[in-house]
Amino acid sequence: MEKPADFQVLPATDRPTVALSGDWTTRQLGGAAEGLAQALGGRKGIALDLTEVGRMDTAGAYAVVRAAGSEFSLERVVARPESRRLLELVDNAVHEEPVVRREPQGFHNMVIRIGRGMTDLLAEFLDTMAFFGHLIVVTGRMLAHLATAPHRVRWAPIFTQMERAGLDAIPIVALTTFFIGAVVALLGVNMLRQFGAEVFVVELIGVAVIREFNIVITAVLLAGRSASAFAAELGSMKMQQEVDAMQVMGVDPYEALVLPRFIALLLTIPLLTFVATLAGLAGGLLITWTVLDLGPTFFLQRVVDNVGPNHFYVALSKAPVMAAVVAGIGCRQGLLVGGDVQSLGQRVTSAVVHAIFAIIMLDAAFALLYMELDI
Repeated sequence: MEKPADFQVLPATDRPTVALSGDWTTRQLGGAAEGLAQALGGRKGIALDLTEVGRMDTAGAYAVVRAAGSEFSLERVVARPESRRLLELVDNAVHEEPVVRREPQGFHNMVIRIGRGMTDLLAEFLDTMAFFGHLIVVTGRMLAHLATAPHRVRWAPIFTQMERAGLDAIPIVALTTFFIGAVVALLGVNMLRQFGAEVFVVELIGVAVIREFNIVITAVLLAGRSASAFAAELGSMKMQQEVDAMQVMGVDPYEALVLPRFIALLLTIPLLTFVATLAGLAGGLLITWTVLDLGPTFFLQRVVDNVGPNHFYVALSKAPVMAAVVAGIGCRQGLLVGGDVQSLGQRVTSAVVHAIFAIIMLDAAFALLYMELDI
């Protein structure tokens, strides 16, 4: 049975003695700690008798050491071995000097930050390769099911994601590329007018829209729209431990969550690229028609004769890579979300930034490759 902490100052001729009794624990301390500190205030050579103390924890030991202050000494303490050891630990902790950590400065700090950045970059690369490796395995498994057991393929989430990531994105893709085509036409007209070659603005619009802007603008919009949505959806499921629950039930999260989004973007991005091409050409056609008085028939005929379909095929060749990058980055960042809202916000932001950076970098790599191949 627990007893409240108590103490008594014993009369003595040689030195003052304080006898403690009861349980000196967090629950039983009460006002004994403050009373002991007042009783021992200003006394010298204090002896402590703890033989009647039942239980003691670190809170009780700290109350005794703090009440005795600088006069505390284990040589004047009479107690059981376990209580004596606890008092020694607490006394050593109280008189321990705080360790001040000095941050490296100047060149040393720069080298440390560069080293950490390189190791983080290497770890990020390895994790990304592991993610895409797992995704390739799941894709191969789905293709095997498609040949042997089509009913095992998750068609419902695939079509749902195709509608959300593809069909619902048509208006914003069309509107954006329409204005991009109009801006390219305006700039081309102003530049070529200096040389009396306004008519060649049609070729400029055709090559810029059909080869580059259609796929790049589409991928960037999907990065801001779909990659962020994928990261937020999977991150929310990760925070609510739904992903862990799926793994416990034997369901692969990559097969149930990542693969449908990956396939949906892979199938819908060519459609969005085609819509972006038509909208961009429409914007350029409108400007040339109103500014240069070049009719739609003339515009389209010059596009067919001087631009041709090869540029559109080049844009379509980039589409699967862009779709894989956008879906992969969005889903991977979503699966890396921790247990707090701050982590969710950071991962959603990282998904958009990483996806846009990867799109621009890949487009530059494709441009260099096709330039070397003379395509």
